[in-house]
Amino acid sequence: MTTYRPVSDLTRANLSNANLSGSDLSGAFLRGATLAGSDLSGVNLSGANLTEVNLTGADLFNADLSGATLAGALWEGVKLAGANLSGVNLSGADLTNVNLRKANLSGSDLAGAKLDGADLTGAMLSGANLKRANLEGADLKRASFRLCDLSWAEMSDADLSGADLSGADLSGAVLRGANLAGADLSGANLTEVDLSGATLTDCKF
Repeated sequence: MTTYRPVSDLTRANLSNANLSGSDLSGAFLRGATLAGSDLSGVNLSGANLTEVNLTGADLFNADLSGATLAGALWEGVKLAGANLSGVNLSGADLTNVNLRKANLSGSDLAGAKLDGADLTGAMLSGANLKRANLEGADLKRASFRLCDLSWAEMSDADLSGADLSGADLSGAVLRGANLAGADLSGANLTEVDLSGATLTDCKF
């Protein structure tokens, strides 16, 4: 017999600085809610409606946000290390300087997103759409961009050492001064890419 779990409606709720670590909020309605400064580590928010949610300074370490609706969410100072953001729509999102170490962003839509200065060390972004995204100065060491759309992305001064860019579309991307030491660029589309001043030692083409 299937047990029915009612969906939580927390629309416009004020949960700032709350400790919700490990909670199950899958499918919850949190539209317009305030979660600023809250501990959301390990929280299950898969399929939740987080439209226009204020997550400023929240800790989402190892949280599951797969399939969540995140349009208009505020991300300033958010910790997303190890979080599951696979398949989410973050197009145009401002994730400047956000910690996304080892986060799973596979298949996500990050077109036009602001990720300058973000820490994506070891992150999984396979198949993600990063067209025209800003990754200037981002830490992308050992990140996987396999089969990503990075066309016309701004990646100047980014650290891509040891990154997997195999099969990625880098057409028109700007990688001026970027560190690509040991990166895998096999099968990548490098049409009109700008690699002026980039470090390409031990790269695989």
